[in-house]
Amino acid sequence: MYRSGAATTNRGGLPTDSGDSVVTLDQVPCWSDSDFRYSYENEDSVLQNLHFPDPLTAASQGENTGNGMVSKFPMDREVNSKIYLWRGNPWNLEVDAVVNSTNENLDEAHSSPGLHAAAGPNLAEECSTLGGCRTGMAKVTNAYDLPARRVIHTVGPKYAVKYHTAAENALSHCYRSCLELLIDNGLHSIAMSCIYTEAKNYPREPAAHVAIRTVRRFLEKQKDKIHAVVFCTTTSSDTEIYKRLLPLYFPRDKLEEEIAVSKLPADVGDENGETVIDERKIRIQPLPNLKKTASRPPQTSTDLAVSNIALARRDSSYLESYLDPAFMSLIKDPDQRRREQWEKSAQARKGWNFAKMLGYGDIGSPPVSAAEEYSLHSRYLAKANSLNLSDIAEMKIVYRGGVDSEGLPVMVVVGAHFLLRCLDLERFVLYIVKEFEPLIQKPYTIVYFHSAASLQMQPDLGWMKRLEQILGRKHRRNLHAIYVLHPTFGLKSVIFGLQMLVDNEVWKKVAYVDRLLQLFKYVPREQLTIPDFVFQHDLEVNGGKGVIVDPRTKYVYQRQ
Repeated sequence: MYRSGAATTNRGGLPTDSGDSVVTLDQVPCWSDSDFRYSYENEDSVLQNLHFPDPLTAASQGENTGNGMVSKFPMDREVNSKIYLWRGNPWNLEVDAVVNSTNENLDEAHSSPGLHAAAGPNLAEECSTLGGCRTGMAKVTNAYDLPARRVIHTVGPKYAVKYHTAAENALSHCYRSCLELLIDNGLHSIAMSCIYTEAKNYPREPAAHVAIRTVRRFLEKQKDKIHAVVFCTTTSSDTEIYKRLLPLYFPRDKLEEEIAVSKLPADVGDENGETVIDERKIRIQPLPNLKKTASRPPQTSTDLAVSNIALARRDSSYLESYLDPAFMSLIKDPDQRRREQWEKSAQARKGWNFAKMLGYGDIGSPPVSAAEEYSLHSRYLAKANSLNLSDIAEMKIVYRGGVDSEGLPVMVVVGAHFLLRCLDLERFVLYIVKEFEPLIQKPYTIVYFHSAASLQMQPDLGWMKRLEQILGRKHRRNLHAIYVLHPTFGLKSVIFGLQMLVDNEVWKKVAYVDRLLQLFKYVPREQLTIPDFVFQHDLEVNGGKGVIVDPRTKYVYQRQ
């Protein structure tokens, strides 16, 4: 247990033996506090009056919001009063229990950094007597020199895209096991750090979704037995993620509840927060009651004389009247169902062979689920952050601009710089993901200079479809407009093909601009870095009528 020292009291409480001051729950901001909010107004300032429902989001149990959609996590003030968010190490908190993210051996080297040093050597000695811990499970020990009473050790899963559902459910079980141990030991408050680790390659934001929704579902059932759950973060990125996601699962008013309807992922799990797989559901239909059995006409003696085959057919038809059709659909082997889905996808791809013949690329690939799309984006972003892509940046194909007339950030794309024959497309995709990542979190604008780009080879529609899948749903939702300067008939045909065959949600936002002066109405001149050949092309195409170009500053003015 915690032993108070003779040192001077610091802000937040008495110092521990390691020198860190103890923080009580009274000093941690409660989630219900009005001054502890994530502002969605800035994120949706331009589109605040519009509603973008996720087409993959299915209606489930909850309350109806103002827009007629169903809230999966309705506002609950009693539950919200038990939630806290705090930036710092959980073992500095004076709570009943703290969570330690560790490995199967419960050794000190793989535990939460700094925990064993703060708790003292006795913690490692007790951990060595527990016989390890399985992934997704939890075990409890004394806290020794910590201000807490107990330490709950849990083992998070390793993450791989192939086993996304298994890792998600194992992580959910980690949080639920910790909360169950809390109740079993007669404790009421817990401080939980982020159980996932970088070494296990679990993406931060999907893990935060699992953590928050699991705690929400558990509190809905056991809120009388738990007084406080503190989400502890140690990095600014984790803090921002939790500030952004907590209102989705713990809305504090009707406005946050309505916003959550459109921003929650399609799959938010079952009543425990675990991901549901339809193939693994077991549906049980009640047996026929006595009345139905009695009403069945009695069998005649001739029934006994029929063959076994006829008897089996008659009995099966009798039982089928009592079987649930949904249950009967599961009689088919899941592997066979999966094989049929693959065959359908293969047939769909064959149906688009004419597109390949026309040079449009492979646009018949099967659709990607929300989880697969997010994992794909996370993998590309992680790889992009680990590489030096300065050679792609020097080509000036994609670069940041300023802001448009509505204050939205601008990304500039120069078509003439896209030299397909001497460009590594895979590295270029990585560079796009890295550059677009800060912008796609909020509404933004793209300006595309097609000036003289018709002379260069352009990527096909299949590549564009794959790029949109990698950028993900945030890109499609937050993209405000694409301003295309100097469009040609060929480009308009390609964009029409993108609207019809790839993604109408994104490409319907295209606005064609024939002159630079028109573009400056949407994006001020001082907010753009424009290559010289774009000015020259504008003069050649439009004849320079009614405009004056300053040769030094490259500003374009209209003649008076």
